Amino acid sequence: MGHSDAVAERTEAPTGSHRHSELDCCGGFSNVDYSKIDFATMEELFKHINFKDATFCIAVTAIIFNPLFWNVVARWEHHTRSLSRVFGSPYVACYFLGFIIILLNVFRSHSMTVAMKLHPRWEVMQRADVFYVGVALMVFGTILVVTSFLALGFTGTFLGDYFGILMDEKVSGFPFNILENPMYWGSTANYLGLALIGASPVGLLLTALVAVAYKVAIKFEGPFTERIYQQRSVRQKQE
Repeated sequence: MGHSDAVAERTEAPTGSHRHSELDCCGGFSNVDYSKIDFATMEELFKHINFKDATFCIAVTAIIFNPLFWNVVARWEHHTRSLSRVFGSPYVACYFLGFIIILLNVFRSHSMTVAMKLHPRWEVMQRADVFYVGVALMVFGTILVVTSFLALGFTGTFLGDYFGILMDEKVSGFPFNILENPMYWGSTANYLGLALIGASPVGLLLTALVAVAYKVAIKFEGPFTERIYQQRSVRQKQE
């Protein structure tokens, strides 16, 4: 996965200007008076969420556990090849892990849906435009997920790299030509769309947690996967 650097340019304030009243767009948040920020909308949203509710806690646990599970198991397999030995084939082992991941994701989706249904709706979100934005997000998210799977195949989607099942070249067609990790962000778009359709504040919060969990997973998966392919390149040069 590629990384890009952003370059920010700063301009000096003219002599005699009131610098203390200006904010540096990239680093001036220390000058913000947070006491003047209106948190009323956030407070209203949190009023609709019962943080002690069992369904909410189960959904949060599933969201955090899933990427942690598949990253730990896949790295363990990469270092030990234990699953490949047990199943007699890296392909069978990868399909087994993929099946477990699918079940875990189904449970996560179910637990999030249950939490959304049992928590109250937010009147502010019960509007036609919000509903249609939610539908559009679900359509877009589904397209990203399906096309990602078709481009990568089963083993490419479910961490086949960690089982030694490497792709010949990096996939660069749609949807990978419009954004990185489209499977993750397509899934996130689906959850956000579902939350908007259901006018669900708890759905918004859980979707935000999904996005954070995926972002953390990408930080670990990206460099590790790159290292796997670099090791293959080194071996090929030595042969």
